[in-house]
Amino acid sequence: MEEYLARIGPADEGAMRAAAERQGGLTKPAGSLGVLEELSVRVAGMSGQCPPEVPLPAVVTVFAADHGVHAQGVSPWPQEVTAAMLANFAAGGAAVNAFAANNRVDVRVVDVGVATPVEELDIVHAKVRPGTRDLSAGAALTHDEVCAAIGVGYNLADTLVKDGYRCLLTGDMGIANTTASAALIATFTGSTADVVTGRGTGIDDATLARKTAIVQSALDRHAVPASDPLGALQAFGGLEHAALAGYILGGAANRVPVILDGVIAGAAALVAQAFHASVVDYCVAGHRSAEPGHAVALKTLGLQPLVDLDLRLGEGTGAVLAYPILTCAVRALSEMATFESAGIES
Repeated sequence: MEEYLARIGPADEGAMRAAAERQGGLTKPAGSLGVLEELSVRVAGMSGQCPPEVPLPAVVTVFAADHGVHAQGVSPWPQEVTAAMLANFAAGGAAVNAFAANNRVDVRVVDVGVATPVEELDIVHAKVRPGTRDLSAGAALTHDEVCAAIGVGYNLADTLVKDGYRCLLTGDMGIANTTASAALIATFTGSTADVVTGRGTGIDDATLARKTAIVQSALDRHAVPASDPLGALQAFGGLEHAALAGYILGGAANRVPVILDGVIAGAAALVAQAFHASVVDYCVAGHRSAEPGHAVALKTLGLQPLVDLDLRLGEGTGAVLAYPILTCAVRALSEMATFESAGIES
């Protein structure tokens, strides 16, 4: 872990200053591109150059895992749906596949902890264990399992960047993973379970009350401090959260933008930030999930979402939708004429 973290540094302030100055000279009223202006400055800081290159090609990585807390009835969907959706991703039939094809984003699918055997699928096989243990009864993962899952994400990020990808997008799949997400978000934001626990795949009021009580009970039992990301992942899981945290750390170590999807990615980003504060310099909030915990996570991370469409599907759909917004922001900074180059006098 120390070796990973030593590679991460803050965004380049010199490049950001140069980008902000260039923004002021582009052929438009200052501030007229709103959030896109600040986004382009941030990308310059990530890359350490102004103007930055357009971050392409891009890849969305869907990390999939199951959760032992599913046995407590926190979701109406059977756990086997996780494996079924992996087959759907592999066949190109999911929403993320359709969005990715439209936006020229490649898709990678990773089994980091699916309970059902999926060896026959043409995906990345990196299973640490077949699902977590039940967080309502004890620790979800061991220290070694957490470290192994983080390593899956970090090493894959390294490999993807070496393969030429210049923008990493997060995706996830796992029935009951919003329960673990709520516990993680509460841990790192100081919120209570009732503030950050949502309906996930669409549960009724009685199930939501049970889910919220389970999250709060787990928080009280483990009492993990916000300064202990390894302890939080051990207590609550999931394996996809740990892998996503490693993937985000890997993106930061390679100085490439990481576009976060929804509440699962938000929880993982809080974990990554607890490992290294500068990691958030490389994160872009793709969208704001309809899950209540996501807004809480984004506020703590200090990130403004690019899209707000009441999405709560996961898979990486919100991140893929946001990717062309990111590239447009960079192209505006890099390719627009300045008043000087256009011969327009003040």
